[in-house]
Amino acid sequence: MFALRLGEFAALVTAVCWTVTALSFEAAGNKVGSLAVNLLRLCIAFVFLSVFCLVTRGLPLPLDASPRTWLWLSLSGLVGFSLGDLCLFRAFVVIGARISSLLMSMVPPLTALIGWALMGETLSLRNIVGMILVVGGIALVVLERNPGNKQIRLSHPVSGILLGLGGAVGQAVGLVFSKYGMGSYNPFAATQIRVIAGIVGFSFLFFLIRAWPRAGAAIRNRRAMFPISLGAFFGPFLGVSFSLQAIQHTLVGVDSSIMAIVPVLIILPAIILFKEKVTFREVVGAVIAVAGVTLLFL
Repeated sequence: MFALRLGEFAALVTAVCWTVTALSFEAAGNKVGSLAVNLLRLCIAFVFLSVFCLVTRGLPLPLDASPRTWLWLSLSGLVGFSLGDLCLFRAFVVIGARISSLLMSMVPPLTALIGWALMGETLSLRNIVGMILVVGGIALVVLERNPGNKQIRLSHPVSGILLGLGGAVGQAVGLVFSKYGMGSYNPFAATQIRVIAGIVGFSFLFFLIRAWPRAGAAIRNRRAMFPISLGAFFGPFLGVSFSLQAIQHTLVGVDSSIMAIVPVLIILPAIILFKEKVTFREVVGAVIAVAGVTLLFL
């Protein structure tokens, strides 16, 4: 019973951390661009993780992990951090953290579909209804009726919506890989492996497109470095580590349901910090999407 409660508590802490992270990285991305934010937050998180693991485990690096653990967690880091977050952080800039977080409500349904496609897991009628609610809630927010010709259109740029969905796919696949590869291994050390893989992935991309000057400019921008550091602390350091601790102690679906409350948690901070105008339709859509996620894994 304690393990189950620990997993649920860790998932709730994750949701709060990801709310802070989304707002921080939206602010930083608007100043220095999403690409620089992606790499720098992983480097900062690596320092946090190394110090924490040295104090708590006596090992600054995850040298005690098995080759199998390294393989699957590295794949998880490449898919989740390098590919998924590359899309998600750009979505923060294009459509904002609030709508991007709502699109991330697709992670639990996508996780269920991946489990059905790859592992033959059964989807019940309740699961299917839950997925329909999630998609319906998101559709209520991102679709609107054109007042001129009464046709349905997207209320936000299509590029931003596709980027947000790409982030959801990356997180869903990364979560499955993490669950498979972590086992009983320490969640913070497991996050460290994922972060290392993410840094390698982004470094390769920076060399490929010759983007290192962007990182240098971001480091010199003090107004950007504070939200990047804040987001790194609550994101890759605390948030991701608690998410791995959550899936280690209870079902992935239960954790995903709790973590999916971010679209609701983020509404008030987005209004206060970014002066966003949130419509009643958007609030209802966010609540419906979260309700769908909850129903999906009850």
